[in-house]
Amino acid sequence: MNPSKGFVSKIETFATADGPGVRTVVFLSGCTLRCVYCHNPDMWEGKAGKEYTVDELMKVILRMKPYFNHGGGVSFCGGEPLFQSQFLLEMLKACKENDVHTVLDTAGVGVVSTFEPILNCVDLVLLDIKGIDDLDYERMTQVKPSTTQAFIKACEKLSKPIWIRHVIVPEMNDSVEHVLSLANKIKSISNVEKVELLGFHTMGQSKYSTIRIKDPLEGVLGLDRHVLDHLQMTLNEALKI
Repeated sequence: MNPSKGFVSKIETFATADGPGVRTVVFLSGCTLRCVYCHNPDMWEGKAGKEYTVDELMKVILRMKPYFNHGGGVSFCGGEPLFQSQFLLEMLKACKENDVHTVLDTAGVGVVSTFEPILNCVDLVLLDIKGIDDLDYERMTQVKPSTTQAFIKACEKLSKPIWIRHVIVPEMNDSVEHVLSLANKIKSISNVEKVELLGFHTMGQSKYSTIRIKDPLEGVLGLDRHVLDHLQMTLNEALKI
């Protein structure tokens, strides 16, 4: 793949849930994980979506720059944005050249040698913790753990601020015991500024039939909001935040 070009599944503007302020969210195609709760399975394929050059995508981003007040900017999500590491790096460099705040929303799965160059151009990391240990990680992602710990170490080395996210799925990890174990894992990571639990929802289930793949959580209902709130409160108390 030409590193000056990359594939984008979609672009969202005026987003407020993927980092501080008003943001443009760029969903880069490609992911090696197969998370059972994934709501974007249509983005797994590396060449899904539309192909952009760095200049073409920057023009889209810069049109929104007047709205990037109060810490706003661009967030690179996926898929897994590290899947297209070289294109991501060039995009991040272009954003920095244009004084655009950058967020990387990632599970930390990619080529280890690219982590530090990429993180040098990132202002904030949204880190999706998939599991509390190797077995839990594999149960949730359907692949064995690979580079996440190396990515976390790179974040710590470069003192990058981290916002942690963790998806809670009914009858899989929706227990107090799980959340307390998660708290212990988070305590071992430096530079964590915020921790948020996300409840599993069914909004992506229709996409599985579209791409002719069986939904691994077919029939599972979205997480009850009261359960999520209770687990978030439990986590906050364990982390003393």
